[in-house]
This record gives sequence, structure tokens and C-alpha cells, in this order.
Amino acid sequence: MNLVELNINETDAEILITVLESDISDLSMEIRATDRLEFREALKAKRISLHRILEGIKKQSVVVH
Repeated sequence: MNLVELNINETDAEILITVLESDISDLSMEIRATDRLEFREALKAKRISLHRILEGIKKQSVVVH
């Protein structure tokens, strides 16, 4: 897997964190409301990826502060 480096300022990082947290919350609600197993599993995989991205951004934000 190729890694991608993202350079953003603190304000943009905070906005991105807020957006990711909101999307993760929305996905959790959609997962609970979904009856189709295949679609639910795809949503869960997406939520895991978003969590990983969010944690990476938060970790980098701590280094910057």
C-alpha cells in the first residue's frame, strides 16, 4: 500500500476532524438501519477506514501543537 502525505494547517485539520467524526456517526446510524448484510459490511469497512484516517490526523495534530 502506498502512503499519502497530507500537509494542512491546524484550522483545516480541526475542520477535517469534525467532518470525519460526523461522517462516522452518520455511518453508524446507517449501519444500524440497513437490512442488507452485504451493504452493512461495506459500510462497516468504510467506517473502519474513516476511523483509521481520523486517528492518524489526531495523532499528527498532537505532534503539531
